[in-house]
Formats: sequence, structure tokens, C-alpha cells
Amino acid sequence: MPRLNSIKALALLGALAVPGSAMAATAIATTNVNLRAGPSTAYPPVNVVRGGEDVEVFGCLANRSWCDVDFYGQRGWMSSNYLAFIRGGVRYTGPRSVGYIGAPTITYSFGNYWDRHYRGRDFYRDRQRWDGIYGPRIFDRGPPPRGRDWRDGPPPPPYAGRPDRRDDRRERWEERREDRRDRFERDRDRFEGRRDRDRFEDGPPRWQRTDAPPPYGPDSGYDRDY
Repeated sequence: MPRLNSIKALALLGALAVPGSAMAATAIATTNVNLRAGPSTAYPPVNVVRGGEDVEVFGCLANRSWCDVDFYGQRGWMSSNYLAFIRGGVRYTGPRSVGYIGAPTITYSFGNYWDRHYRGRDFYRDRQRWDGIYGPRIFDRGPPPRGRDWRDGPPPPPYAGRPDRRDDRRERWEERREDRRDRFERDRDRFEGRRDRDRFEDGPPRWQRTDAPPPYGPDSGYDRDY
């Protein structure tokens, strides 16, 4: 009997010694979904989990939006919107399934997680590019600026990156031209109106008046028969 109790105690200690495997729960992918290197669609994809495949869930964020899973030996993060869990013949999907899966609440550490799982991946060399997407940044500043190399090509022109002011000048020139044209039209209308008023304010011209003396006569200085 004492020997049997010792074996049970050793078995219990062995189960406690591997909490990762004991705490992992199985869920189902509801559709084809990307397994990503962090809890955001901005992180690079690690693999594609096919719909209907099982994944081992090691934990989820406190808001139940993303879960840390294992898919055939590849670790990554999967949106809980595409997780399902079946219990007692009932299928639970989406973030609601996280509570039934029983996965613990965990956090995401960018540097630690990538160091443990992605050292052999191509995107690991550019990990600074994805720093700070979720959680605090671990790279305070970028690499020191590199001097120009002849392979980079000629330097950009001095106006590169500056706003093009030629369009603004062209628009101002068009506006001034329209103003001058409108002013000319107004002045012309004003001049023609004044001219017509001066012309007809004393009545019609002499040749149209009925009370004007005849153009030919003894005092006109013209000879009718000439």
C-alpha cells in the first residue's frame, strides 16, 4: 500500500510539472484562417489553418479576441472569431467559445514570443518592422542611418518630397485673369451705357427730327441742282 501511494504521488507531480500540455485545450477552426505571429492582422502569417482542423489553445487575451494556439507544431495567434468548441452536442463559436474552452488568460510579449518560436523564419530578421503593433515597443530607435552608396543611385532632387507649388501659382493666375476679364466686361458695359445715354438724352439725331429745317435752301450754302 505505501508503494502504491508513492506511485500516485509521483504521477501527480509529473502532471504538475508540465502545465503547458495540461492546460492546452482543443478547439476547431470554423474556416480557413491565417495563423499569425501576433494578436493582430498586421502581424505576418505563419501558416493557414484549414477549416475543420483542430488547434491546441494555450491561452487567450483578456478581451477574448485572440488566442495563442498550436497547429501541427507551429505556434501562432488566431482570432477567436474563427474558433469553435463542442460540449454536450452543443457547438459554441466566436469569442463566446473561449469561456467553454477553459483556456487561461495570457498576455503577449513580442520579443520573448518571437525569440522562442520564430528565430528560423524569414520575417524574424525584420522583426523591428512589427515592433509596437501590440504592446510596448522593445526597439527604442531604428538602426543608425547608413551613408549613401553608389548603388543607391543619384540623390533625389532638392524639391523631392516638397509640395508642388506650381499648381497653386497656376490657380492664383487663373483667378486673377478671371477677375481682370470680369472687370473689363463691367467697364465696357458702363462705357456703352454712358455713351448711349449721352447720345439720346437730347432727343433723336438731327436728320431724324421733323422740326429740323431742310438741308437745302438759300441759307444752307448748297445748290440743289449742282
